[in-house]
Amino acid sequence: MFFGSIPALVTPFRDGEVDVSAFRDFVDWQIAEGSNGLVPCGTTGEVATLSAEEHRLVVTTCVEAAAGRVPVIAGCGGYNTAAVIAATKMAHEAGADAALCVVPYYNKPSQAGLIAHFEAVADASPLPVVVYNVPSRTVADISVDSLAEVARHDKVVAIKDASGNLARVTAQRLACGEDFCQLSGNDDMALGFNAMGGVGCISVTANVAPRLCADFQAATREGRWDDALKLQDRLYPLHDAMFADASPGPAKYALAKVRGGMSEEVRLPLTPPSDAARRAIDDALRHAGFGG
Repeated sequence: MFFGSIPALVTPFRDGEVDVSAFRDFVDWQIAEGSNGLVPCGTTGEVATLSAEEHRLVVTTCVEAAAGRVPVIAGCGGYNTAAVIAATKMAHEAGADAALCVVPYYNKPSQAGLIAHFEAVADASPLPVVVYNVPSRTVADISVDSLAEVARHDKVVAIKDASGNLARVTAQRLACGEDFCQLSGNDDMALGFNAMGGVGCISVTANVAPRLCADFQAATREGRWDDALKLQDRLYPLHDAMFADASPGPAKYALAKVRGGMSEEVRLPLTPPSDAARRAIDDALRHAGFGG
């Protein structure tokens, strides 16, 4: 169902409001540049700062702008299971194709709690569920065995794995089956991730360089590993620079430089990237061939 380069879209703001027009244009550009799917309202989309009405607006706008050309995986995660279920139903009503549900954060559930959470979400969700494991942000880390338990549910179809542990790809492949979709959550590890059985990346860098990221993913999918390695080397400084300061500040700064009409505005508690981060981003853009 999902493969290739799937940007975790930034949410453009202007004067404190969601810039719907800029977002529509951004979605259209992403698809024209070869992105294979879209994720609105993830961490990169500053979902934690969106109201419920804005969350629905952004997902609905993404679905309408995509117009069925690529799948839309709506961010629906949280640490309140009932609220996550409600979000999956909202995303379904908005026309999304799947729900991206992060491992519950802050309250540090046990493995039994993680299994119960995802099974409850899957039981109630009208959409396929993509588990998102990012222990560096959530503290909780769904184990391979727990994921295998959850993956038995027919609604749980994929994982976005940002554990930073490439060995997990093979372990999860053996535990969950070859048909279970594994997507990298780390741009810098996507080459090794795909070599070990992954099929794509939910990407921050693809916000800024969608064509290069799509070409990179196509090269790995087609077994053109020399081409993929060259693209990896070209993109690596940009992957690194996207986290030179709190994300998505660097991505929004870079986007404003490579694509007119995109604002750098972020919402508190995030602030614009530092001068040092901006210099790193400028250098990375030049290395990738964007000037800067």
